[in-house]
Amino acid sequence: MNEEPLTAIKWDEYHLLPAIVQDAASKEVLTLAYMNAESLRLTIETGETWFWSRSRQKLWHKGATSGNTQEVIALHLDCDGDALVVLVKPAGPACHTGARSCFYRRWNAGTGHWEPIPGVATAEQLQEESV
Repeated sequence: MNEEPLTAIKWDEYHLLPAIVQDAASKEVLTLAYMNAESLRLTIETGETWFWSRSRQKLWHKGATSGNTQEVIALHLDCDGDALVVLVKPAGPACHTGARSCFYRRWNAGTGHWEPIPGVATAEQLQEESV
């Protein structure tokens, strides 16, 4: 791979780039993850998402253990070069909890609580959050 895709990036102080993962068909935001140069290179080369785990300090291939891979349809770099939108075709839930999206809770100003979004959260998450 030539270096051009990497030189356009303005990496943060940890040499990371926020990557907003979005379903290419529905446009639903699935997750926010981080990429370093190696995970971006692997994403481009393999056509599937790779990220940098800030908590584990290592690369991870989305779906390597769960089977819930994400086929990359397009990569969009923002105007400042410091954030990426990754349009994907998901092969299952994006969230490690089993929810379709990691963004499965919404703020309810009336109750003053975060509440699961029906149709995004799993039945188990809806049950757990209502307890």
